[in-house]
Amino acid sequence: MKKLFKTLAVFFITLTTIFATETLNLMPVPKSLELNNSKCYLHREFKIEIKSHHGDDLYTYATRILRRLDERTGLCFHQDILVPNEPVENAFLTIETQRQGQVKLYENESYELVISESEIKLNAVTDIGAMRGLETLLQLLGADENGYFFPTLKINDEPRFPWRGLMIDVARHFHDVHVIKRNIDGMAALKMNVLHLHLCDDQGFRIESKVFPKLHLISGEEQYFSQEQIKDIVRYAKARGIRVIPEFDVPGHGTSFIVAYPELSSSNKPVTLERTWGVHDPTLNPTEDITYKFLDQLFEEMGTLFPDEYFHIGGDENNGKEWSANEKIKKFMKDNHIPDNHALQTYFNKQILKILTHHQKKMIGWDEILQPELPRESVVHSWRGPNFLVQAVRNGYQTILSNGYYIDLIQPASYHYMIDPVPQDSNLTEEEIKFVLGGEATMWSEFVDDDVIDSRIWPRTAAIAERFWSPAEIQDIDDMYRRLEVTCFRLEEHGLNHIRYQEMFFRRLTNNQDTRPLKTLVDVIEMLKIYNRHRTFFKNEKYQSHTPLTRVVDATLPDPKIPREFSKLIDQYISSDFSPEYEQKIRNQLNLWKKNDPDLRAIAKKSPMLNEILPMSEKLTTMSEIGIKTLEYIKSQKKPSIFWKRNALKSLENCKEQVAGTELMVVAPIEKLVMKITD
Repeated sequence: MKKLFKTLAVFFITLTTIFATETLNLMPVPKSLELNNSKCYLHREFKIEIKSHHGDDLYTYATRILRRLDERTGLCFHQDILVPNEPVENAFLTIETQRQGQVKLYENESYELVISESEIKLNAVTDIGAMRGLETLLQLLGADENGYFFPTLKINDEPRFPWRGLMIDVARHFHDVHVIKRNIDGMAALKMNVLHLHLCDDQGFRIESKVFPKLHLISGEEQYFSQEQIKDIVRYAKARGIRVIPEFDVPGHGTSFIVAYPELSSSNKPVTLERTWGVHDPTLNPTEDITYKFLDQLFEEMGTLFPDEYFHIGGDENNGKEWSANEKIKKFMKDNHIPDNHALQTYFNKQILKILTHHQKKMIGWDEILQPELPRESVVHSWRGPNFLVQAVRNGYQTILSNGYYIDLIQPASYHYMIDPVPQDSNLTEEEIKFVLGGEATMWSEFVDDDVIDSRIWPRTAAIAERFWSPAEIQDIDDMYRRLEVTCFRLEEHGLNHIRYQEMFFRRLTNNQDTRPLKTLVDVIEMLKIYNRHRTFFKNEKYQSHTPLTRVVDATLPDPKIPREFSKLIDQYISSDFSPEYEQKIRNQLNLWKKNDPDLRAIAKKSPMLNEILPMSEKLTTMSEIGIKTLEYIKSQKKPSIFWKRNALKSLENCKEQVAGTELMVVAPIEKLVMKITD
């Protein structure tokens, strides 16, 4: 009975929150929200007072919030910076906390926010919780003819999961400090709390080591973080309530280690840093003491730079080829009764666990580390699917989910949004669910550089952040997209260039000519999804680390708005029994696309970079002509001939074929329309 009452209470709280947020732009949606019918208007005398001093971070955070609010409203608030122990008279926003928060797993991030017409009160257990509440307050800002205001309401909020992360791969393509910092700010705005840096791989080693300097001097190729820069990143993240976790991928993906220190290799073959993507053979030797002495010293050094208790060892995609070809390794396995390479990697992981435990660190690894005899202290980071996560949980391991959150796969926000860290139909018990710590969005960097990366992370990661924070029942995709559009715009104030980078690309691609025809095309195409771009070629060669990321494919956005809205428009047209109102909207869009090709071709004459995308421009014209003809058939209430239908569907199928690593995202709605009139 108690469980029933608890379930009903959660249901009604969630239902109240859903109704209350329909007109708000909160992301993530809070746990509980009671909305009133009045407004709290802002004025120049707006001041913030922190009533309890628990460290300086909240003062600097609140000052940043004040300045962001000032920049949005232009009110020129009289208050400058918030200073500890300095009284504030007539404060409009008062903040109270009970203690300073620790940037660690399971820290309390809850808060209560109460807004009346005359004052705002923010209460939290920790200063980190207060930071989360301040971001919510800023998202509540509205405006009308009377000025800027906050709606009057009461929010009680806390995260659903304690681990809400973003992994950035800085190994395949290096990303500088300013890129990392602006994305940390984006994370804080969405209440994410773990930055996971993938620091080495077959393409490079991206952090200074004073103990083993060849790692960065040779394998870093002058693109790496100095130790002072890493300390700065960690400080920057901590001041925003965000943990920073390093990943050093071992024993596979070991090229950057072996190039610098060949004695670590499982093979005698010469090795150079990889310029292409994929799974490569070089692997650390798990049978030699020198390997563990090396990693012991390296991890001790790196552990001092990253104070978090968790330390990621990778452990994925070891193909085992070098182990199977090495006679000494095979003899070691036989002498020590190690039956196969999986068991040998478990042996390796157990030695690494001893090293990390000695240095007061907890080991995380990708789900390949989940082998018999893996110590329960390890955390399994699942990338291969929910079945692996459930298996790990049922074996008593804490888990983090990234499967379904691979943002480099260019899947829509709606797809990521409906993936839950607790797999559907998993039948996990309440006790087992506690082993699911949360999840991480993963930004692998084969096809991103400093210009492109923001557009691949944001705004889709905001939808993932909501899944990690908000109640599981929050699942309205249309409302998510409504709020995501506002969030996308607001993220720009952190210096993120996920929107404005396109205009720079368009000017570059058109050689500073009229960019509108190119934009018209790019608005309806998208980079190939999953790993299909890897399977295409650039100038008849495999993509490499130095392949330019300045082409049309790199100017495309994941999950573009226009194809999504066009598809919805077609559905509305069909469901309305072919309303003339919707027909005209569709016709206007198709005519715009139909007329675009000649203009783009004229621009390409002075910008040969565009030549590779012209076949796609032609496909857009073809598709549009079929769409217009279909509208004419519908309007005249005449059915097309079987011959026309066959040719139309064949042409549309051809329009689906990739061009220069891109695909046309508006073919399916036209295909649906053709099928509708030919049933």
